[in-house]
Amino acid sequence: MCNDYEQHASQAEYRKAIAALELDATAAEAAAALLRADDIRIGDSGPVIRAAGNGVELVVMRFGWPAPRPKASPVFNFKSDKRDFSDSKRCVVVLSGFFEFTGNKYPKAKHRFSLKGSPIMGIAGLWSEDKDGALSFTMLTTAPGPDIEPYHDRQVCVLAPGDWAHWLFLTRPQEELLRPLPAGTLDVVTVRGGG
Repeated sequence: MCNDYEQHASQAEYRKAIAALELDATAAEAAAALLRADDIRIGDSGPVIRAAGNGVELVVMRFGWPAPRPKASPVFNFKSDKRDFSDSKRCVVVLSGFFEFTGNKYPKAKHRFSLKGSPIMGIAGLWSEDKDGALSFTMLTTAPGPDIEPYHDRQVCVLAPGDWAHWLFLTRPQEELLRPLPAGTLDVVTVRGGG
């Protein structure tokens, strides 16, 4: 499942996506929140959009909720199937592409997925704040669409920029947003062959 993604979207591309949604973005956003990163893995920090009043704010959060019990792994993916997120803290993970890995030998083949025709996309997520005020997020998953199915038996819930506000404010039914993608929605490139 998705445990590695990249953030190559520029501040200008992000601002264009937010402006197209006619949402106010907080003035406190820092350009550093969208710094380029070739690999953001579990435990790393990444840019996330969350609701702020009638607008949105861009904040940096840790990828993966803290482990729910001793010796458990962080929760970096969360199944969306047949769940209601209306009372949840929803967010959109901002990125330019995510990776899936195939094969049984190290190094595994690495495949990059990006949204066709867009330099920026989002993944539907949930965020939390621990007792010390540290923020973290997890990505929602669903059944795989045809573009992902040859590589993995699940897929993250990818959101085109036009759906970001729908997820944050639930202005469309959740099942329309948290679904497998139709064929041809994603561009797929193998960036590293397997061992």
